[in-house]
Amino acid sequence: MNERNFLHPFPPTLTRIKFGRGVLDDLGKHTREVGGAALLVCGHGSARSTGVLARAVKSLEAAGVRTTVFEAAAPDSDTVDRVADQARAAGAEVIVGIGGGSVLDTAKAAAVAFAHGPSGPLVGTVPPPHPDTLPVVAVPTTAGSGSEVTKGAIITDTGRALKSGIRGIDLFPKIALVDPSLTDTQPAGVALASGFDAITHAIEALAARNGRPLTDEIARQALGILPDTLRRLAAGDTGSEVRDRMAYGAVLGGTLVASASTCLPHRMQQAMGTPDRPGPSHGQGLALLYPAWLESLDKVVPQAATRIADALHTDNPREAIARLLADIGLRRSLRSAGYGPDDIPGFVSRITGNTSNDPHPTPDNDLITSIYERALQI
Repeated sequence: MNERNFLHPFPPTLTRIKFGRGVLDDLGKHTREVGGAALLVCGHGSARSTGVLARAVKSLEAAGVRTTVFEAAAPDSDTVDRVADQARAAGAEVIVGIGGGSVLDTAKAAAVAFAHGPSGPLVGTVPPPHPDTLPVVAVPTTAGSGSEVTKGAIITDTGRALKSGIRGIDLFPKIALVDPSLTDTQPAGVALASGFDAITHAIEALAARNGRPLTDEIARQALGILPDTLRRLAAGDTGSEVRDRMAYGAVLGGTLVASASTCLPHRMQQAMGTPDRPGPSHGQGLALLYPAWLESLDKVVPQAATRIADALHTDNPREAIARLLADIGLRRSLRSAGYGPDDIPGFVSRITGNTSNDPHPTPDNDLITSIYERALQI
């Protein structure tokens, strides 16, 4: 089939992107370029039941790539270490990740743990480049996380009960095969939460201290695609055009994470989950926090709020996002999701990563606490 970028080419990234319906069937050809023995990491059940796993293995074997399959569970350090051990035992030269953001993060983290050792101590760090890091070929089956083009993997260190990122150049996949048809069977509710994650990547790029004119342009393009597309999906339009546009917007969002990074909502949402209480999905968790963060931006950093408002074609970004969340069934307060004031100190204590990219002048614990408190109410 002809690969197509139906809007315009993706911005520069360290990951080579192949986009289009049917590119999964080229997996073997592209994987063979970086290794002749692959460990294929996928989730439990869905890749097998939808036939995606069988298609992937067929393509790899047809290209002469010896393939071992590992069906991964939760994205935690125990799982990552088992994947790395399996890669060593199988003599893998490349890891292929097929799945949503959690599966791709597991594959990326295992590729780094293969070189650096146990993954637990790597969580919350930026390991230096290592020549033994395995290359990764990423095949997303959801549209939202952008993990297929980012330099991070969100993993829970089970030893410390800490959910944070392993980040650095070695986390970039070598190749991303983005086949929107793989999202066609994704339930609408899951797709909408994933799609909102992609929207937040664009919004936070516009607010981020690391943002630049090029990332602003990409963010505006993503926000010109995703909100209306999510509304169409919520209204029952599950056709290929909607899925294609969501997949394209998600990759744009991923490139923004890789270049401008994210702001406080991502740090705050990651802090909500623990091994004993994982909490809502990433997209759902962001939806719980977003109106409160945008309200604070409007009061404290009006320049950032104005850039977001312009991209959304609104005078009030908080209200615009609140309406979007209502339209797509994600509008809830933090309290309605089962959290209360007693949970906030734990959230704050688990904040990790770079908070200084947020445009607030003082993104400290007092500010973070105030946003959580406001999110309980609105």
